[in-house]
Amino acid sequence: MRLNFNTALATQYKSQSQAIRVMTEDWVKNEIFCPNCGNFVNDFKNNSPVADFYCENCHEEYELKSKKDEMGKKIVDGAYGKMIERLNSTNNPSFFFLNYDLQNYKVQNFVVIPKHFFVSEIIEKRKPLSERARRAGWIGCNILLQDIPQSGKIFYIKNGKPEDKEDILRNWRKTLFLRESSGVDLRGWILDVMSCIDKLNKKEFTLDEVYGFENILYQKHPDNKHIKDKIRQQLQFLRNKRYLEFLDRGKYRLT
Repeated sequence: MRLNFNTALATQYKSQSQAIRVMTEDWVKNEIFCPNCGNFVNDFKNNSPVADFYCENCHEEYELKSKKDEMGKKIVDGAYGKMIERLNSTNNPSFFFLNYDLQNYKVQNFVVIPKHFFVSEIIEKRKPLSERARRAGWIGCNILLQDIPQSGKIFYIKNGKPEDKEDILRNWRKTLFLRESSGVDLRGWILDVMSCIDKLNKKEFTLDEVYGFENILYQKHPDNKHIKDKIRQQLQFLRNKRYLEFLDRGKYRLT
């Protein structure tokens, strides 16, 4: 996989942001395959308002966000209201995040976040623009990368090193069961428990260890008075979907 941008495309642009947009979109179109089926992705020729790329084979859609230097804990996105509206729609795309080195125009990290990992809890509302701004009162948003479970961040390139294609396809398939979850609220609970498991940072864990996040989960879901019951319910769901393996009473392993 080629990691450097085609800098010849940037010579006709005076604006660096325009040049970067053209180079990153060209790189994705020529180097990135669809994580759902493995075919190469195409760009939308007519500037789709929803997505930047699509797969002609399986019809998955993707929006591209690029950032220089480190990816960080959050990614700046567009209008907050539009984002929340899209989360509840049927045509919400998955996200490609590209992190590049501006000194040598080289990709450092490239990750896809499947659309089923996007819930309102990971969208941060920014302050309205000031009255003196050209778009006074406009409210943007940030995507909180640190609040997305690790299984929802599928790397193609990590720290300048490409990942194996079969691993990428397998990691994508591993969480497709989340699309079956009816309702964003239910999916939010599943993702919260998945994030708690991530924080344990171990392959095998116990039910009591996940119970240790009870107070944190209660702060996120203050209307729920049965947090432990909800935790067990999500663990059972993840076990049924083979995301987890049941080892013994109160003991689990990530598959």
